[in-house]
This record gives sequence, C-alpha cells and structure tokens, in this order.
Amino acid sequence: MNVIERTFAFLGDGTNWQGPQGILARTIEHLGITVFAVAIALVIAVPLGLWAGHTRRGGHALLGFTAALRALPALGLLTLLALWFGVNAIPPLVVLVIIAVAPLLAHTLEAVTGIDPDVVDAARAQGMTEGQILRRVEIPLGLPVFMGGLRSAVLQVIATATIAAYINGNNLGRYLFDGLAVRDYPRMLVATLLVAVLALVVDALMALAQRAVTPVPLRGGGGRGGASKHHGQPKHESALDAANSHTEGAHA
Repeated sequence: MNVIERTFAFLGDGTNWQGPQGILARTIEHLGITVFAVAIALVIAVPLGLWAGHTRRGGHALLGFTAALRALPALGLLTLLALWFGVNAIPPLVVLVIIAVAPLLAHTLEAVTGIDPDVVDAARAQGMTEGQILRRVEIPLGLPVFMGGLRSAVLQVIATATIAAYINGNNLGRYLFDGLAVRDYPRMLVATLLVAVLALVVDALMALAQRAVTPVPLRGGGGRGGASKHHGQPKHESALDAANSHTEGAHA
C-alpha cells in the first residue's frame, strides 16, 4: 500500500481510536491544552486591551509588543524554555500562551479603539460613567471583533500545540514526532489530517458563536474581518441602539 492507503487504513482501524494512546484520548488532550493556554492568554490580554483601548493610552506600545510576539519562533522558544525549566508541561504551555496573547491583545485593542468616537461621546452625553460606557457600549459593539481575535488565537494554538509533543505531552502531535523518529510517513500524515480537521471543526463552531454575539443591526458578511463593520458606523444613534439591545438581550 502507498502512503495514502496506509494513512486511511490507520484511521479506519478502530483499535487506533481506543485507549489512553488512542486518537480520541489524544484529541481530548490536544483540546485541553488549547483551552488552558487560551484561558490564561485571555486573563492577560483582555484587561490590557480594554484598558488601553478605553483610555487611549499605550496602544502603540501594545501593538508593537504583539508584533514582537508574532515574530518569535515557536520551536526555538520551546527548546530554550525546556533548557531552563526542564522537560515538563511548563515550556509548551508558555509558548502556547505567548502565541495566543498576540491576536487576543491586538483584536481587543482594535475592538474598542475602532468604535466611532461619536458613539462614545453620545453615551457620555446620556450621562453614562466610564465604566458603563465600557460595559454597555464598547464591549457589546466590539465583541464581534474580539471574537475574530479569539478565533485566530484558538486556531493558532491548535496548530502549534502539536509541537508540545516534542517536549512533553500525549496530544495529536505525538503521532507526528513518533512517525518522524521511525520515518513512518503515514503516521505523520495522520497527525496532519487530524489537526487540520480539528481546526476546521472548531473554527466553524466559533464562527457561529461570533455571529451569535454580533448585534443584529451590525451583522454583515462572514469571515473574521466581516464583523468589524461597526467601525464605520455612520449614525451613532443606531450603534447605541444596537449596543443597548444587545445588552438588554444578554440580561434577559
């Protein structure tokens, strides 16, 4: 059999899906480290992005910081951290958190700063406090853009989490490195296909979530950039109405 036939024969063998070393167990671990890394990145990136976006302070510095994070080579950083912290779960987790922070921070900042200033001024004119403006106007209107950043972060972490198996872990990347060690190319192809399918499924689910959190008046074309049309909102009244209706719907 050729490589393709052996790959699908591996996937079609039910025994390869069972047990602690099976495909299902490794998929769950792959998702687990993804969720954990993104959750830590959210705690770091979202407060920073909201503060910088609302106060209009430090935005350029944060964007430069995110650009620097994107330039870091993941495998090289993983190797360096493994030399410092040893062969354990810390190095791959740190690398994945760094990868997730960059798009989350950039999109959170964009989500707030991209809102039409007339919308914020109108909210102040209505007597809203700065905290109310952030909670009732900027966050609801910026949520679709933020969700685009979350989608990007999750997909990047899912793809990069395969390298965690290079140091420690039993995720889908284990097939890649085990196959590489013995030149088992079908096993390596299995890892590639499984990660690609997992990323596509997760992205489709997050696209639905992104549409669900988008206020109805602001819904437009699909894609991670389509939800940012509120940045060019021509009438602040309609944008405020969208924010208020979205907030009221969340409390219902």
